[in-house]
Amino acid sequence: MIRKIDKRIGILTAGGDCPGINAAIRGVAKTAILEYGMNIVGISNGYTGLINKEYFDIQESDISGILTLGGTILGTSREKPFKKGILQNEINKPKLIKDHYHHAKLDGLVCIGGNGTMRTAALLAQEGMNIIGIPKTIDNDVWGTDVTFGFDSAVNIATEAIDRLHTTANSHKRIMIIEVMGHHAGWIALYSGVAGGGDIILLPEIPFDEKIICKYLDHRAQIKKAYSIVVVAEGIDKPKKVKAGDYIAKMISDNLDYETRVTVLGYLQRGGTPSPTDRILATRYGAHAVDLIAEENFGQMVCILNNKTASIDLSEVQDKTRLIPEEHSLIKKARRIGTCFGDLMP
Repeated sequence: MIRKIDKRIGILTAGGDCPGINAAIRGVAKTAILEYGMNIVGISNGYTGLINKEYFDIQESDISGILTLGGTILGTSREKPFKKGILQNEINKPKLIKDHYHHAKLDGLVCIGGNGTMRTAALLAQEGMNIIGIPKTIDNDVWGTDVTFGFDSAVNIATEAIDRLHTTANSHKRIMIIEVMGHHAGWIALYSGVAGGGDIILLPEIPFDEKIICKYLDHRAQIKKAYSIVVVAEGIDKPKKVKAGDYIAKMISDNLDYETRVTVLGYLQRGGTPSPTDRILATRYGAHAVDLIAEENFGQMVCILNNKTASIDLSEVQDKTRLIPEEHSLIKKARRIGTCFGDLMP
């Protein structure tokens, strides 16, 4: 039964793409239309769409069949409207966004994105706009929620890649290094590394010692372990403009006489159909976002805490990053089964 609430709601997706965005769009639109009788407006290409007045009405038929699709039907961009440029007389992008928000007759705006998107959402809320944030990123590094959708799909892809590298490494008796995404957080490396049986997992959160890494790899060779798998997060401490995987490979080659190969998984982690877990999570986020709108509880980011949907003030999320605690339970368990994190010999 429709509980008629006369509101017109905009949706945009910003930042990098990831699996589950379309499921979140669907969760928002279906809940808003079918439960509350709201009108939905799709905004193209992130915050750029509000700057350029690129928006359109969304009907329920427009979101049919998008649950399993990767990417985003709305398009995305990395526009940062509050970032000040070097040009004089620069366009006042926040003002344009606010003007066009009112031009579209919006009563609220759902912003789906990662850390940068949530920062902009918080600033727009401070400008007086009715904003709800939905956190998405494969990196799982948005502060204030236990998990972001996109992460599970990325871990599945990275784990499958590690599984495949085991066979090649064993066949050729090599050290195989796989670099995974995550920016400054090591969530993908930790979870895929443990799931895929990585022998060494290098995280931005745990400073590593090259002597320990080399000593452990040499030890494995000496006890007749035919190969080793090293999982490297892209954000580890390294020289600028050098890929993390290449940096670790050179370090090993400079110290050990073992054949080493590097695989950089790259954008494969962000593409393709979302996992069932991410579809469900994104749907939960989308539905709860609309509930917040119906309650006129704006300026919030939807979150998951202890597997329950909740919300947190966007101002609390702004400019924070969720990193792995050094005493994380999975790190402790991995150490107990002999996984090396580059800081201590197992």
